[in-house]
Amino acid sequence: MLNNNSFFKALGQILLFVLMLSQYSDAQNRNSVWVFGDSSLVDFGNAGSPVTGVSGMDGRGSCVSISDTSGSLLFYAFTRATIFGNSGLVYNKQHELMVNGDDILGQGWYNEMVILPSPNNSNQYYLFSIGVTNSSDYGLFYSVIDMSLDGGLGAVTQKNIMLDSVPAVDCLKAIKHGNGRDWWLLFRKWDPTGLTANKRYYKYLIDPTGVALNNSEAIGSTITTNAAQIAVSSDGSKIAFINRKGVINIMNFDRCTGDLSQVNILQEESSNLSVGLYFTAEFSPNGQFLYVTRIDTVSILLQYDLSQPNPTLSRDTIYTFTNSYYTTGTLRLAPDNKIYLSNAWAYGYQWNYPYQDSAYTFVNMNLSVINDPDQPGSACNFQPYSFSLGGKRTYWGLPNNPDYELPSVAGSPCDTLVGMNEFPVQETHPNLFVYYSLQWQTAFINANQLSGTSGKLQVFDASGKLVFEESTKINPPYYTKNLNCTSFAKGIYVVTLESDEQQLVRKFVVE
Repeated sequence: MLNNNSFFKALGQILLFVLMLSQYSDAQNRNSVWVFGDSSLVDFGNAGSPVTGVSGMDGRGSCVSISDTSGSLLFYAFTRATIFGNSGLVYNKQHELMVNGDDILGQGWYNEMVILPSPNNSNQYYLFSIGVTNSSDYGLFYSVIDMSLDGGLGAVTQKNIMLDSVPAVDCLKAIKHGNGRDWWLLFRKWDPTGLTANKRYYKYLIDPTGVALNNSEAIGSTITTNAAQIAVSSDGSKIAFINRKGVINIMNFDRCTGDLSQVNILQEESSNLSVGLYFTAEFSPNGQFLYVTRIDTVSILLQYDLSQPNPTLSRDTIYTFTNSYYTTGTLRLAPDNKIYLSNAWAYGYQWNYPYQDSAYTFVNMNLSVINDPDQPGSACNFQPYSFSLGGKRTYWGLPNNPDYELPSVAGSPCDTLVGMNEFPVQETHPNLFVYYSLQWQTAFINANQLSGTSGKLQVFDASGKLVFEESTKINPPYYTKNLNCTSFAKGIYVVTLESDEQQLVRKFVVE
């Protein structure tokens, strides 16, 4: 039979596990709603199949969207290819232009935007964008969105703040830092003259202090075009770089340092366009397969097995599209672990935009789907034009959303934050017990076998924010505290009790 201490410890572990699962699901909800194309919206947050809806978007390529932790849409942004310079717009959840949400820098191509939550302000979001077309707009920019304004609909409070004037390849991408809180933002340098090949990646770090360039490094294949994409594996450990002139690079990514390494070159850049226009790539959920589309006279969907010694030799043609007027757009892994592919009316390579009113067909009114992307060859169960958008249309882009749910790299040098799965709980000192009573909304804190007469009690929330602190008097060997938690939000908290000679740590759950 369990004694009281053992019971409370076991109960705490059970509650912690349950809430960890709940918070994992909450994080996943950030990417629940996709907004893209011509008024298209897909909600993956339902228990069954994804559900279509209607948005206010009309953007050919670059688009991003973010939801709250319950899976409800917060806002979205996109660019318009017919307008040069500051073509970007930010829309609120009511599908209306957000306050001050016009004139966001971006030219309308395919991966020019990323939305990231601020690491130290739950109401604040960064909207990053890159300029790839006009010399006056080259570089990396960001705008700030405050969701506490306009009655919770949000407003853009700062706009188009330049971080870097480096001409950029159209491949902006965000990856969660190994600490589970901060973010890496990657882009590649481009020579607008097309005369100087380069291989340099720039990496910005977003943390509670703000946004700053961390480093840059030259690695992988050289490139001469600004039309490219970056895909990120589900665990954040690998990236794939692909461009329209044939480059396919696989690289390791260190989420702690931001360093790239161990390049696997599947294909180098070629001036011979007979190799096809490589447009998009995506990893399977388990990271074994890389899916790539190539546009020749028609579009082709390819699969590479990255577990093979030479993945280039493993290339398998999954599907050949037959209509040259309609081309493949963007591959994107969705919350349901399927990979979706947009399709666009191209009329050859004229890149017409916007669509003609008459350009409504089964091709651009549906997404194609890789239903089982972890399976090889035909077993991946690719179904072209199989997901109806409810009468709405796609262009080339799908939301360039990062993996908001990616956890910290457990046990790594950067796994240092206070919070769920991050705080170094000292199980070697099992003398601190914390029991939270839902009825009393109180955390009952008890410690024994203590030494010293004074110390400090601190409580941190799951983001590492200090929410309670007081100096303590200890009557060796005991300490007790009834902590009122009525002002605490639901979540995981960490208690630290420091005496003159000890530090004891314990997690608890506020329900």
